[in-house]
Amino acid sequence: MNQAGLLEKLKDQVLIGDGAMGTLLHRYGIPVGTCGEELNLTRPDVVKDIHLRYLQAGANMIETNTFGANREKLSKFGLEDQVKEINQAAVKIAREAAGDTAFVVGAVGGILGGKRRNVPAAELKLAFEEQIQSLVEAGVDGLILETFCFVDEALIALEVAKQYAPLPVICQLTIQDIDRTQDGYSLESAFGLLTEAGAQVVGLNCYSGPANIIRSLESLPPREGLLLSVYPNAGLPEYVDGQFLYPSSPEYFGQSAETLYQLGARIIGGCCGTMPEHIQAIAQKLKDKKPVAKQELTVKESPIPTTVFASIEEQQEKTLPELVKDRPTIIVELDPPRDLDFQPFLEGAAVLKEAGADAITLADNSLAMTRMSNMALGAMVKNQVGIRPLVHLTCRDRNSIGQQSHLMGLYALGIDHVLAITGDPTRYGDLPGASSVYDMTSFDLIRMTKQLNEGVGFSGRPLKKRASFTVAAAFNPNTRHLHKAVERLEKKVEAGADYIMSQPLYDHEQIFQVAEATKHIKVPIFIGIMPLTSQRNAEFLHNEVPGIRLSDDVRSRMARYEGKDAQKQGIEIAMELIETTRRHFNGIYLITPFMRYEMTAELTHFVRKG
Repeated sequence: MNQAGLLEKLKDQVLIGDGAMGTLLHRYGIPVGTCGEELNLTRPDVVKDIHLRYLQAGANMIETNTFGANREKLSKFGLEDQVKEINQAAVKIAREAAGDTAFVVGAVGGILGGKRRNVPAAELKLAFEEQIQSLVEAGVDGLILETFCFVDEALIALEVAKQYAPLPVICQLTIQDIDRTQDGYSLESAFGLLTEAGAQVVGLNCYSGPANIIRSLESLPPREGLLLSVYPNAGLPEYVDGQFLYPSSPEYFGQSAETLYQLGARIIGGCCGTMPEHIQAIAQKLKDKKPVAKQELTVKESPIPTTVFASIEEQQEKTLPELVKDRPTIIVELDPPRDLDFQPFLEGAAVLKEAGADAITLADNSLAMTRMSNMALGAMVKNQVGIRPLVHLTCRDRNSIGQQSHLMGLYALGIDHVLAITGDPTRYGDLPGASSVYDMTSFDLIRMTKQLNEGVGFSGRPLKKRASFTVAAAFNPNTRHLHKAVERLEKKVEAGADYIMSQPLYDHEQIFQVAEATKHIKVPIFIGIMPLTSQRNAEFLHNEVPGIRLSDDVRSRMARYEGKDAQKQGIEIAMELIETTRRHFNGIYLITPFMRYEMTAELTHFVRKG
């Protein structure tokens, strides 16, 4: 293969990229925290074997194992003087694996990551120059600049790369919002700047699974001659027993690749969590496909009409665990806004109160995406809307000092219902460079919150007064081994949990199984129900969100409808699940999708009528 051949091939063929290197290195027994790039020198056999596996799966373009092989990142391992040696060894290994059957592109990762650090541009440029020159001298067919959170950093790398023209350059950004980079550029503007700076191919990789990258490409207006490259993650990761697990199946990845191809992608591979099986699924769908021009795909979804229902008056002094012993009790989740406009949130809370909800529960920066403080909104819900707020507390965002301070503030505001959860890792939120604190586990947070009810602070210091927190714990029944999830639940109850809130369930048999498996649990359980809005929403939840699985029947039903009809079908499915739940549980936990509170208001009214 050669440099000219890469661009020539892209004119009339879609190229299949490879998948994650780090994910497979861990599967090969390489410990987390090891410098993966050093393996080019110490374990070239392992690196070569991974390349071969992706090639055998159908990749016809592979990346060198050099994502972090720059002076800045290698210095953390004392390897800053081996930049040239590590990069050129990587090219040699990849070239031996690929032979004449595939292109070899030199991988150059962003240095800043998702965190704005005071690194001078000149220093970044020197680091990129050293690495890129090493890769070019070793004979790569092109360069792939990837996982850049900031456009200005990508432009610095491109300034270096274009010195080696006509070497093909692929430049990929990573974004959390659908149509905007972390430093505020629209995707259209960002791609325009990159192509003007010398990138022949632009695209997206990492942080997002296929669904968000599809939505991002749909947001782009048609532009003649724009070559696109995409490397999605295998969904959103779940942190289990010290490792990140990714939910997207190869089948789903292949189907998503076909959609990306229809949207104009010329290079399609995989990033974090993808395996040879994912690449094989892409290859089976797209091998030798001719490129298509980007099509305009518009998805119009209108909120369903709804009625505002009268609320049922209850004695507010009763806690949720007390209410649920007497009658069906409804918690409705409504996410705080990601911007400064909180009025729609308050309007939604008011509609849900009128429909008969017993509490509004507010997430704590769910999926590690920055949102308005749930403490502030909780106080507004309580005082302005007149409904009980139930705020989530994550172990991720606050150390033990901040947790106690936060709880003391909630006490002062009269907010006494909380849900203690671990929280999704920051690396996959909108500020991936932020620290994940995890001073304590969710078990610790439950225990320490209940300790405040004894008038004792986290440090053991007397607090003069006693708090009165009612603490919920999270329960994820969507696991392969339900008994292990129940065992974990038992420990949360032992730690002091007063009631339980489950992840959403979409299978009637599973609800029955949960009822049987938890009938010995002495505290109430609120079963999660989240109405689906579309087939895409269903497939995203099933394939990319950890802790959620949909039955084949539900996915099939959603696939038959679009737009408003799909939302109606989502509500019908949710109503059926509520009816099954009511036979076993008095607690209903409704989760509002995409701020469409009209949907959960209708379901709240349905519960009240029943």
